[in-house]
Amino acid sequence: MKGMIVIDKELCKGCTYCVTACPLGVIIIEDRFNNNGFFTASPKYMEKCTGCSMCAQMCPEIAIEVYREED
Repeated sequence: MKGMIVIDKELCKGCTYCVTACPLGVIIIEDRFNNNGFFTASPKYMEKCTGCSMCAQMCPEIAIEVYREED
């Protein structure tokens, strides 16, 4: 199963909970600020994502949506 992560960069506060929660290391923290002055999370290795949704479950800002695509 393949997954896809969508992160709302304006809601993200860069807490890194999603980075820690991801068992496959899909998400990183960018070196750019959003409009609110936070470094934001970004899916860098999307090809590794399985759609487990651990990142979305950990996000206190509800800034992450996870989609799954069956093979």
